[in-house]
Amino acid sequence: MKQSPPAEIDIADMTWPPPPYRSPVPPVTGADGVRRFDGITYATTPGYRPRLLDVQVPAGEGPFPAVVWIHGGGWLDGDRRYPPPTVPADLLHGAVLAAGLALVSIDYRHSLEAPFPAQLHDVKAAIRYVRAFAGDLGIDPDRIGVWGESAGGHLAALAGLVGPDGPQGAALEGAEGVGSGASGVRAVVDWYGVADLVTLAEHPMPTMPGTEFPDPYEALLGATVAERPDLARAASPVTYADGSNPPPFLLVHGTHDGLVPYSQSEALAAALKSAGGEVTLQPVEGADHIFLGSSAIPAIVEGGVAFLARHLGAGA
Repeated sequence: MKQSPPAEIDIADMTWPPPPYRSPVPPVTGADGVRRFDGITYATTPGYRPRLLDVQVPAGEGPFPAVVWIHGGGWLDGDRRYPPPTVPADLLHGAVLAAGLALVSIDYRHSLEAPFPAQLHDVKAAIRYVRAFAGDLGIDPDRIGVWGESAGGHLAALAGLVGPDGPQGAALEGAEGVGSGASGVRAVVDWYGVADLVTLAEHPMPTMPGTEFPDPYEALLGATVAERPDLARAASPVTYADGSNPPPFLLVHGTHDGLVPYSQSEALAAALKSAGGEVTLQPVEGADHIFLGSSAIPAIVEGGVAFLARHLGAGA
């Protein structure tokens, strides 16, 4: 059989190093009318895996306000596609879309790939990307909020509080992906996130027999808190809570959380209130980390969605 000649490669189209991000590809529209952009490369750095995000946009005419979802996993683990095991993805995603909000689910570099502030750099890069390509995605660039759980809650709080004009602003903004542009957000939902790494160092980590799991705080910092108290403070949302005009916060935390104590959210709420910020602290009575032991998870999800819809003007 005669073989076709190999396709010619246009050397002019090749670049090195690879581009720092990729433009969105056309979405796939489901029977429900939801448009889905899967696996968009929002940032690349030589030596690291590409950082990806997925976008789901409600049926109907946009542009829609958007929620950036940031997964947990102790900064060591986790995947943009999966909420914690106590929160079904269909419940979380369905509630967000039903409220007229677009959902942007992001990955970020884990701490053993790169220590802090790489994770915050990636979150900021994702927000800049969504703004830069808002027209292609059907998103309103002026109505973006963040929602995270555990390590993702910590990063969501930092995304809401750290700005280019604040302490160490330029160093914490980073220049990954779309290297310039606004990265601020209009509202934050923080589920049981770390607020103060310095005080948390006094709380012993629970042990899990039969497992070898790195200390997540030491992995995040690349050192112990005692060795790098300056970096621990820089990685703590309470450090920035007294900044000017923080966005509204909803903090939701189990009162029996054995991994990240409830007092962490109490400390952040107190700091935000002291600065004149709008903050709601919602205890989940008797619940452990990831709301284990609570039967109210559907209501907790609906509360987070309602908070974001209100502050992002969904339906407006």
